[in-house]
Amino acid sequence: MASLETKYLGLILKNPLIVSSSSLTSSVEKIIEAEQNGAAAVVLKSIFEEQINFEAANYQKIGKDNAEAFDYLQEYVSANNLQTQLNLIKEAKKAVSIPIIASVNCFSDKKWIDFSKQFEDAGADALEINIYIVPDDRKLSGADLENTYLNIIKKLVKKTNIPVSVKLSYHFTNMINMVDKIKGIGAKGVVLFNRFYEPDINIDTMEMTNTSVFSNESDIRFPLRWAAIISDQVKGIDIASSTGVHSAEGLIKMILAGADAVQICSVLYKNGYKEIKVMLDGLEKWMHQRGFDSVEGFKGIMSYKSIPDPAVYQRSQFMKYFSNFE
Repeated sequence: MASLETKYLGLILKNPLIVSSSSLTSSVEKIIEAEQNGAAAVVLKSIFEEQINFEAANYQKIGKDNAEAFDYLQEYVSANNLQTQLNLIKEAKKAVSIPIIASVNCFSDKKWIDFSKQFEDAGADALEINIYIVPDDRKLSGADLENTYLNIIKKLVKKTNIPVSVKLSYHFTNMINMVDKIKGIGAKGVVLFNRFYEPDINIDTMEMTNTSVFSNESDIRFPLRWAAIISDQVKGIDIASSTGVHSAEGLIKMILAGADAVQICSVLYKNGYKEIKVMLDGLEKWMHQRGFDSVEGFKGIMSYKSIPDPAVYQRSQFMKYFSNFE
């Protein structure tokens, strides 16, 4: 039988599939179900910075049209606190054998530095930092924003002994440079990429609403490109790809591009935890057909530097692609 084992953040995972931070990982019962269906690890539903929690109460009207946002606003913000998160870590560690990755969603370094140590003491195997700052200050340069990110990460990394990964947005000007800096200050991994609340306008009701938080299979293109490039350009940092993986085919593509692990969420909301086993069965079948004995045997063989024409991952192919259409 082929080995699906992989390593991410120094953790030995039985396969590359991780359930990403969401309501799917908000209780011990759900985490147990994820493990029973084959998940190799889970990222707990994020604990949000108190300012975000406070502001969320004022935006319930926006959240009502979106199931996941409504769940966050109505249930998580009002009912959860730090102690609840710590209890979840402790209970999950007793109930399952797979790694438990705590998650922090923040935009400052105020209390999260101390929180990270408490997550470690509660038994978390790793910590995922989810940072997103809307650049709405015209006096703030791109370099200023990047330094804000890096300062938060640096302080968190220094405070805890467990490995830290950073879930990135796709808005950085030079993604390779940013990942290289993140590695340089001690983070062990990056997650490519986060999905955020995106505002929309209902022209009939003249109200603010939002687009769907769920990804589509076509969304795989952006993280696929950057997994392929970063895995070659920045050595020594692990990559978990996220967004757009809805099938075994998507899972295989991400590993071929160079991802060490793959986080899934939207497909589980749509099809249930059983989809984990479906995807893993598809992975094993493909590996058998191709003669691969292990995930390590084909990881990165379609990465940026591993293919004959790396330019296919670059924009230089843009005109060549569209020249076929008239």
